[in-house]
Amino acid sequence: MGIGGQFAFPFGSVKTTIAHHTAKGPNGEYLGEPCGFIINLGGRIIYHTGDTGLFKDMKLIGKISKPEIMLAPIGDNYTMGIDDAVRAVDFVQPKIAIPMHYNTFPVIPADPNEFVAKVEAIGIKGKALNFGETIEL
Repeated sequence: MGIGGQFAFPFGSVKTTIAHHTAKGPNGEYLGEPCGFIINLGGRIIYHTGDTGLFKDMKLIGKISKPEIMLAPIGDNYTMGIDDAVRAVDFVQPKIAIPMHYNTFPVIPADPNEFVAKVEAIGIKGKALNFGETIEL
C-alpha cells in the first residue's frame, strides 16, 4: 500500500497516512517510507500514528477520519516526546489516546502516566496499557 492508499480486508479497511520519521537502518540502508494507519474495524476507527514526529496534517487526519482511538509515540529521540504527543492528540481529538513507543531502549525513557495526565487535562481520556492488556469502548 502506498501513502494515502486504502484497502478493504476481510476484517475491515486500512488506509495509510504520512508519518515523519527517519527510515535508515544501522548501516545506512533505506528502509522505506514511514507511515501511519487509519484502521476501520466495523465502523470503529483507530489511528495508529506509527513512529512519527508531530505534524500539522494530523488535524486533517482527525477531521476526516474521526478516530475513536489514537496511538501516539511518546519516547522522544526517535519520535515525538510527551508534549508533542499531547499536541498531536489535541489536533486529532480522539475519544481515547494511548501512548506507545517508549521505554523499549535506554534512550527513550518516558512516563506514560505523565502523558495520560496531560491528555486528560485537555479533556481527552488517556489510557496507558500494560503488555497484553486490552480495552473496550
